Amino acid sequence: MTATITRDDHHTAQTVKPPKADKALTAYRPYWAKRFGPAPFLPMSRAEMQQLGWDECDIVIVSGDAYVDHPSFGMAVIGRTLEAQGFRVGIIAQPDWHSAEPFMALGRPKLFFGVAAGNMDSMINHYTADRKIRRDDAYTPGGVAGKRPDRATLVYTQRCREAYKGVPVVIGGIEASLRRIAHYDYWSDKVRRSILVDSKADLLLYGNAERAIVEIAHRLAQRQPIDSITDVRGTAFMRRSDDPSLAGWFEIDSTSVDAPGKVDEIVNPYMTTEQVAAAQGADCATQSVKPDADGSQPIQIVRRTVTKTDGRAITPPRERSVIRLPAFEQLKGDPVLYAHANRVLHLETNPGNARALVQRHGEGATARDVWLNPPPIPLSTAEMDHVFDLPYARSPHPTYADEHGKHDGATKIPAWEMIRFSVNIMRGCFGGCTFCSITEHEGRIIQSRSEASVLREIEDIRDKVAGFTGVVSDLGGPTANMWHIGCKSKEIEAACRKPSCVYPGICPNLNTDHGPLIQLYRKARALPGVKKILIGSGLRYDLAIESPEYINELVTHHVGGYLKIAPEHTEGGPLSKMMKPGIGTYDRFKKMFDEASAAAGKKQYLIPYFIAAHPGTTDEDMMNLAVWVKRNGFRADQVQTFYPSPMATATAMYHSGKNPLKKVTRDSEKVDIVKGERRRRLHKAFLRYHDANNWPLLREALKEMGRADLIGNGKNHLIPSFQPTTDGGYVSERRKNSTPPKKPSQRVASTRTSPDPRGIVTPKDGLILTQHTGLPPRAQSLPAKPRGRR
Repeated sequence: MTATITRDDHHTAQTVKPPKADKALTAYRPYWAKRFGPAPFLPMSRAEMQQLGWDECDIVIVSGDAYVDHPSFGMAVIGRTLEAQGFRVGIIAQPDWHSAEPFMALGRPKLFFGVAAGNMDSMINHYTADRKIRRDDAYTPGGVAGKRPDRATLVYTQRCREAYKGVPVVIGGIEASLRRIAHYDYWSDKVRRSILVDSKADLLLYGNAERAIVEIAHRLAQRQPIDSITDVRGTAFMRRSDDPSLAGWFEIDSTSVDAPGKVDEIVNPYMTTEQVAAAQGADCATQSVKPDADGSQPIQIVRRTVTKTDGRAITPPRERSVIRLPAFEQLKGDPVLYAHANRVLHLETNPGNARALVQRHGEGATARDVWLNPPPIPLSTAEMDHVFDLPYARSPHPTYADEHGKHDGATKIPAWEMIRFSVNIMRGCFGGCTFCSITEHEGRIIQSRSEASVLREIEDIRDKVAGFTGVVSDLGGPTANMWHIGCKSKEIEAACRKPSCVYPGICPNLNTDHGPLIQLYRKARALPGVKKILIGSGLRYDLAIESPEYINELVTHHVGGYLKIAPEHTEGGPLSKMMKPGIGTYDRFKKMFDEASAAAGKKQYLIPYFIAAHPGTTDEDMMNLAVWVKRNGFRADQVQTFYPSPMATATAMYHSGKNPLKKVTRDSEKVDIVKGERRRRLHKAFLRYHDANNWPLLREALKEMGRADLIGNGKNHLIPSFQPTTDGGYVSERRKNSTPPKKPSQRVASTRTSPDPRGIVTPKDGLILTQHTGLPPRAQSLPAKPRGRR
């Protein structure tokens, strides 16, 4: 990157202030409506507003999720945080988006609309990794699908504009966070513009937005125009590139793929002047140096004087620096440049040293810049306690209850059931896995609650949540064992630009002490009324092996028979693209896990998770993984296929075929990308080697790979040589989340089948069945399988 000063003319125009130090969440003077006090539930109707004595809402939050008043749901966290500042907050949850009328249910908000698609990106919520439509929605009563539109943030913002013109619209949540700049969109298979451009919102908030939303609300309450709010961390907004308020800023040009400029050759100090001249095609005979008496020649060290005209690097102040990313019009047709832009973005994610980013959208007179301020400063432990100690009802809104006032059966919200008896103890992850979006959204600096706050929440669950049996389902977060773990030095942490603290190995500056977490576990399970504390969040096992005491504590008291962990793969190629540790680390953890289980007198098992079709994975890698899985006695029922989520590093690999973890050039490392239905099916089939429906595909692939030795009927073979009759439509436990397979009667002509009295379509006698027919197995017993060689 080259630094150029583009706005350093010190004109009389008012200058843009750099993002300033953030106030504590509790340091603001409450808004006047604080006198109303907290609401039992944030209102979803005019009738509820009247019961609270409100004539209007200051802020209306629109969300694609059902309203569950619990700190694991974004709308509840933002709503309660704003309520604690004295604002009257209403909720419009899962509105009918086909007209503007449902968006007028609470009247015109006094300050602004807050719009979010929900706890998930709406496209990931709607479609599987194979782009099939999901049949259910975990964030909707009864799990009913179709209660939110595709690209919900865009649609909701448009309807808010139609409902009340002139009311500011602020967008946020995971969907807005991951689409804040031009991004590759897996569903349309193209690069899309920033969601800020397409939605025409006034302001975008990314990450966990408590700090930003509180400051924005207070400034709007002070009647500051929303277009004047340009100095809040964690926000993005639109501006012209010739905005006169940019005086005094340094712009760093990064609009092209990094390429070295002219490099002067380093002179070898052991070359004589004649040799130097000869290398340059000149003759120094007139300056020849006579040899010494022994025939050797003296060493001549050549120095080049560096002058000011050589162009020394300029290091502008970070607080007044902005990096110009390639424009959307450049990126949409240049995958390599996209990988470069993704690399630059991820290098600017540390709040301690990140610079602002700017990206142009449009050309000519219509061109506008998306300006991204640096990421928000992480919440302190005291601020985390403040957020999680707010008066949540810890249940879905009463409008979702059945006639008995319960949220079961047809009114059950699956996502609520999942976290009903769990406690979130931290945020963030410093693992940096390239396929994961936590870093882009929550950041890699761990934000932890205090021990006292966590214990208070467990007591609240015990005393207030119906159906509690004494079992806490989880004490965790994005990663179960990163609570109160972080860099040993705040100065080093603020200066670090590494994407991971644990890859390729654990950083020596990382504190890996699990002692505080062990004490939390012990105190939590000692609370009266608590029978067991389970750990359901993902465990970073390469971190856990640094603390044998933690593994003993976990295995002895907090594993319910099975512990899920995610080695993701066994081969070095894909693991290097994921930034995950080698399988040897898993082996070490498994050994410690088994020893601790035996010492506790328990039979417990690890359930490893793997990813199929990740960038950098060859067919041979998947074959080796399948052999490892079979050798270790695993049969994966739930196979996770790589899902290119917006803005993730692995998604940039998928789109570009380049590796943004390293410097990107036109000739830099190429990444093997798994695209096309057949190859993606093959990678999934390797993980489900035990499913007979996959055997024909695997046989064909193994023969092409020259590994027919893995086909046979012995225990050391991957798949058998015989083929049983199969229906070709295996339905796994998770198939309920996706489009149902066609019924056999829809796939095969009825002339080839005979009806069964029970309504099951069965084949006629004499019809040879394979998985290619799409028919169910014969009703009669199958012939015995041929015996394999031993």
